[in-house]
Amino acid sequence: MSNVWKTLSAIDVSNHIEQKGNLNYLSWAWAWSTLCEHYPESTYSYTETKWCQWSATCEVEVSVTVEGMTRTMWLPVMDYKNKSIQNPSSRDISDARIRCLVKAIAMHGLGLSLWAGEDLVDISEAAPAVKQESKPTLKKTRD
Repeated sequence: MSNVWKTLSAIDVSNHIEQKGNLNYLSWAWAWSTLCEHYPESTYSYTETKWCQWSATCEVEVSVTVEGMTRTMWLPVMDYKNKSIQNPSSRDISDARIRCLVKAIAMHGLGLSLWAGEDLVDISEAAPAVKQESKPTLKKTRD
């Protein structure tokens, strides 16, 4: 285990968790300043925004380098319900970039637990409810 991971994953983020709707997050300013308190030579860089032409949505990507180790993360430009935004504004893209920065910092250990379960689909939103019905009985017919 690297010293960076050991140091950053040991930091208690619980007093710095903010909430928007039902989502928990860390302020980008707090995450970046905390990272730099421990590793002041840390850097980050963004790639070009990636557009999906058929849905008019896009994705951002950022790389964070700490002590020579680079971690890259990506994030779709989303609304407050974590749904992709069609034809996002520059503000939407800017907000997604800064969220993605915090996500990439988490890949070095700081606040990674906030991202746990992000790959799970909320089936109540993903599919319509299926009405439970009794099984149909087969009726025999005479030819």
